[in-house]
Amino acid sequence: MLSLEKINTFYEDAQVLFDVSLEIREGEVVALLGRNGAGKTTTIRSIMGLTPPRAGRVMFKNENLVGLPPYTIANRGVGFVPDNRRIFPTLTVKQNLEIARKGGNRGTDGWTLDRIYRHFPKLREIHDRKGEVLSGGEQQMLTIARTLMGNPDLVLLDEPTEGLAPIMVTEVMKIIRDLKEKGETILLVEQNSTLALGVSQRAYILENGHVVHAGSAEEIAHDAEIKRRYLGI
Repeated sequence: MLSLEKINTFYEDAQVLFDVSLEIREGEVVALLGRNGAGKTTTIRSIMGLTPPRAGRVMFKNENLVGLPPYTIANRGVGFVPDNRRIFPTLTVKQNLEIARKGGNRGTDGWTLDRIYRHFPKLREIHDRKGEVLSGGEQQMLTIARTLMGNPDLVLLDEPTEGLAPIMVTEVMKIIRDLKEKGETILLVEQNSTLALGVSQRAYILENGHVVHAGSAEEIAHDAEIKRRYLGI
């Protein structure tokens, strides 16, 4: 569904990504791992057109996304859950969801408000609360659910557990597992490699803007040397 082909991304004159290549097949959850500053979020921004690569290709369903504006990329079927959530603070939970509604091409398998409430029962309970009064965990649930309301073919999840209390981390990871079981295609950026590897089929590891390892999540989870070399603090 998605392939990055030797993308090189810069912030002004500073190069951050160097020939980064990866691929995601339909129905997979793929983790993108690495220490802080490795280039994980920049990879997400490169896909979304927020920081377009200067070289290489971002192929999504056989179309090169490089050069397209972010709203066009979203309309092509790429959903983005940012690490800073960016919900509408003065709108209610229900309004945040309804404003993001798009039909997509998924037919009866698409996400509707009723389906969101079945999978996110907490959001049904607080549907009339404004975004500004929600806890961090509730905001994160709403951000994921709002993205799903756009019925994307691919979901980019950027640090979904960052800053959450442990009980909410457990809840958010359960949601991601449920989405995996439903066949959603997800690229997961997550600082906690143990959590990410536990829910992913495959993983790529970045270091200083380079892909330094790729393999099955199970293989990486059981390789102490790889974790020590690339994922340890």
